[in-house]
Order: sequence, then C-alpha cells, then structure tokens
Amino acid sequence: MSVSTAAAADRTACQDTSGSLPVLGRDVTVPLVTGGEVTYAALDYAASAPALQRVWDDVAAYAPYYGSVHRGAGYLSQLSTDLFENARRTVEEFLDCRDGDQVVFTRSTTDSLNLLAAALPADCQVFVFETEHHASLLPWRDARVTYLNAPRTPGEAVATLERALAERDPHGPALVCVTGASNVTGELWPVRELAAAAHDHGARIVLDAAQLAPHHPVSVRELDVDWVAFSGHKLYAPFGSGVLAGRADWLTAAEPYLAGGGASRKVSRRVDGGVDVEWHESAARHEAGSPNVIGAYSIASACKALTEAGFDALVAREQQLIDTVRAGLAEVPEVRVLSLFGDDAPRVGVISFVVEGWNSSHFAAALSAEYGIGVRDGLFCAHPLVRTLLGSDPQTQGECGAPEAAPGEKSLNAIRVSFGAGTPDEHVERFVRAVKELVRDGAQWNYRTVEGRCVPAV
Repeated sequence: MSVSTAAAADRTACQDTSGSLPVLGRDVTVPLVTGGEVTYAALDYAASAPALQRVWDDVAAYAPYYGSVHRGAGYLSQLSTDLFENARRTVEEFLDCRDGDQVVFTRSTTDSLNLLAAALPADCQVFVFETEHHASLLPWRDARVTYLNAPRTPGEAVATLERALAERDPHGPALVCVTGASNVTGELWPVRELAAAAHDHGARIVLDAAQLAPHHPVSVRELDVDWVAFSGHKLYAPFGSGVLAGRADWLTAAEPYLAGGGASRKVSRRVDGGVDVEWHESAARHEAGSPNVIGAYSIASACKALTEAGFDALVAREQQLIDTVRAGLAEVPEVRVLSLFGDDAPRVGVISFVVEGWNSSHFAAALSAEYGIGVRDGLFCAHPLVRTLLGSDPQTQGECGAPEAAPGEKSLNAIRVSFGAGTPDEHVERFVRAVKELVRDGAQWNYRTVEGRCVPAV
C-alpha cells in the first residue's frame, strides 16, 4: 500500500547517535535578551512533548490519501478507515489489552476521564487522591467522591485506599482513579498494588497514564487495571488526540458521550413523530462525528516508534538524565526538590523544585530569556498536591499559571523541568549550569510582571 511504503522509507533514522529519538524542533533557535541566539532547550515535556520525527513523517506520507472514515465507498475513504481501525489495534497491542477490551479515541486524557465519568453506573462512589492532576481529580461531579489525603510512601497510599474502601457500601459500584506517574514529582505510584486493593474490595480502577505511558511500558494485563487513559500530545504525537482503553461493559451500558452520526447504528421515526435510536455497542458508541483520523494515526505511529526503540533502552537513558539533573540540583543548597515518596523513589523525567530567594516565575523567565531553556512554573494543574508539597494552606486560591507576584516576591508556585526520549544531553547539562549560575550570580536582566507572567523588561 502506498502509505505504508512511503512511511517506512527512513526507519533507519529512528534513533540518533546520542541515544535519543529524533523529534521536531531540535534545531530551532531562539533569541536571548542578552544578545545572540541559542538552540532552544525544550524541557517542558510533561505539558506537551515534541512530536517524534517518525510520527511527522508517517502523517506526511498519509496526508495525500486523507479521506472520511467509515462513510465512503471510494478508495481514499476505505484506506483511511483501514488506517483508523488499524491504529486502534496498534494501541491495543501497545497497552497489552485483554480480549474484549475497547479502545476509544478521544481528544485527551481529560476528555477520556470525563467520558468514563459520564459512563459511571448510578450511585457509583469514586475514590481519588488529592495528589491527582485536575484531569483525574475533577471529572467525577455526578458521583459520590471521596478525596484521599496525600500519602508519604507507596505503602501508605495502598493502606489509605484499603481503609477508605473498607468503609464503603460493599453493594454499590465503586471506582478508584490513580495516576501512574506524578506530573509534579515524576514519582511512580504503586499501581498494581492499588489495583489489587481496589479489586479485593469490589471496586474498579482507572489509571491516568498521561505521564507514565511516554516513559514506561503500560500493560493493562500486568497492572490489572480496568481502564487506562492517556494523551497523544504527551506521547510525542500531535493533533489533539487521546485514548480511553479498557472494559467495555460500563461503556456499552452508558448513553453515548456525544449523540450524533457514527455513534448511532440505526435511527427511525416513530408514528408519534419522535425518533428511535439504536446505538453502537462498539467503541464507535462514544466516537460520534467525524473522528480525528490523523490524530489516531499519529498516536499509533508513536506507539510503534517507542516499542521499536525498546523501553528498556529508553528508560535506562532517561534515568541517566534524571541522575544528571538531580545531582546538579543537589549541589545548590538554595534548591529544594519536591517529593512525596523521598529521594530513592523511582520516577520518570519530571522534577519540580523551588529556589530560596526567588519567585518561581522570575526564575523560569530568566531560564528562558537568558539561556533559551523552556520549563514550566506554577501549580501544574495539580493545586492540592503542589500546595501540600510547599507546605502552604490547601485552601489558598491559585491558578495553573504563575500568580501575581513580582520578581523577588514570594510565590506559592514551583518550577518544573521535564524531559524524555527526545531530549539531548546538552539540554539537560545547560539547564543544570543555568540553575547554578542564576543562583550564584543572579539574573543578568531586569524583569516585570505582566498579566501574571514574569517577562523581561524592555
């Protein structure tokens, strides 16, 4: 087939000599306020990872063959339908799904978890730790929600959940929602043990794998979770796509997430003038409208690229980057790295910290303007967790971005550096050097606060 032939033209370029995977934007240069330009160091992977070159090449090869899926008799429509459904099977394999599991394509992790929330059985009780990203903390508005305090060890997380589940009504449905890797600390959560605790108490569990899937293999079977949700834009795939994969029964029993074409199998008028609808029982039930076929295809391409590169090698190299960053930050007494489970906890390439004497927005702005390094500052859409880690009042109001605080003023936010399979060694080394220089010498430029953001003064 023409698409697959073109897309496979340059597989030998899948991994470069540095051991990282080629991504778009590696050669982009940005201006510095101090003069000149520098290659941009993208160290905000936890928000959105750059697209793999492999993914972009696959999408470019497919683009001339684009057609509407499921609805056309023409060759391009049939080709696009095959690509879309094959993408579903690729994701099933990537997640090691069970027989009978469904893979539903969504817009993001947030969309996936809201879909599941809409499919909960009546009177379902949901258990969620306060440490979750808002995407998994907030969707359960129509359920009875029990929010669990932040644990300080993996064992405490399991014990906390077991105590809460033991006190619930054992006859009603229940769901546990848990992250696989924190988007704030990068720490890995004891997913398999939490799944066992949930099942022992008659509950189900959904895994927010947005930060886990790009860094570690995720097996639905081995982790024994009921559902997995993740986003394409964190998995090196662009185009606003996501996945909800797992058990079909609650999804099939629920009303469609969206009503419209594609979700409906048969529609007919009644004698009384109304409409009768027979909905699909497959994943299409929750995929109404023309699907994002390019988004689904890009996710499948990323899944293949990561699988072929080998997670063992990717994890080993990322651990080297983690060690470099943590060792460098440990040499700066003014830096405090945020952690729930302690220094020895396994983690992915996500590290948050604060710097004594610095407003976090000011520090992040200086990294960008003076060193060409892109990090993130704020509460990372995980407000309760960051406030707990900072020791601030959990009721304090805040925003996902930087609060209104001028350079030098105290801010209730942190700085996050994150990286992954596309990060060159030089970017991490430049970051460590920049942190040390900023703490030692201060910023070279003046900064001011504009609409909540710290920016270079002009």
